[in-house]
Amino acid sequence: MNSYRDLEIYKESRRLALDVHRMTLTLPKFELYEEGSQARRCSKSVTSMIVEGYGRRRYKKDYIKYLIYAHTECDETNVHLDFLFHTGSWKDELFFNQLTRDYITLSKKINNFITWVEDNL
Repeated sequence: MNSYRDLEIYKESRRLALDVHRMTLTLPKFELYEEGSQARRCSKSVTSMIVEGYGRRRYKKDYIKYLIYAHTECDETNVHLDFLFHTGSWKDELFFNQLTRDYITLSKKINNFITWVEDNL
């Protein structure tokens, strides 16, 4: 692995953050700066924390700490997506279900990667 860009969790978190970003720009105006802004920031933080942790990978505890932050941001993103959908601000049920599943899968992958780092580095 030569770069954080080689990590599957990085690739997936980046793709999902871009999906969330694009989706939130279609929300009603009052949600753009409320729940939409929070969803954008959380989704992008997943990717940022993976990158920051990778940069600190020589220090195992720091690496794990930032991966845990990424895991937390991943789960928080799902909460904001849930609020947007269940308050009626976001109406695309198929896309909501897909993003929710994708974030649950990413959460599991990050958790598995944390375990791998704990056991192998």
